[in-house]
Amino acid sequence: MATVNFVCWGNICRSPMAERVARGWAEREGLTGVSFISSGVSSEELGEPIDARAQRVLARAGYTTGGHRAHRVTAQEVREADLVIAMEPLHLRHLRRLAPDADNLALLTDFDPGAEPGSGVPDPWYGSESGFAGTLAAVEAAMPGVLRRVRELTT
Repeated sequence: MATVNFVCWGNICRSPMAERVARGWAEREGLTGVSFISSGVSSEELGEPIDARAQRVLARAGYTTGGHRAHRVTAQEVREADLVIAMEPLHLRHLRRLAPDADNLALLTDFDPGAEPGSGVPDPWYGSESGFAGTLAAVEAAMPGVLRRVRELTT
């Protein structure tokens, strides 16, 4: 089974949103043989659920929101995952320091042909719920490319 780990800062906004969207899209498309997880580079939010604003945006779009507890990514998780997808270049730098030999790292926006290369997904935590809707749009725009890569990993 392939594993894809989405990573953001605290694992309460962007990365669990991407995890939930990826699960939903994979299920809808009948893609099996892959596990989607998420984590953060920080321990600030350990044990916390998905941010309430992210939960509302995800639920309105038809995605699941329950059962999440934030955790910090480990070097072992990075090495064992088939693909680790960071939300910002800052997260990539953290992941590279954590696992310098990792060759499975990417930015979410790498999978969106309409995104500016290296741009990353802005952190919605500091703003209103509309920022979370923007995060969802960015995640969904990248999802066809993410799932293409996942298919390559599972065949």
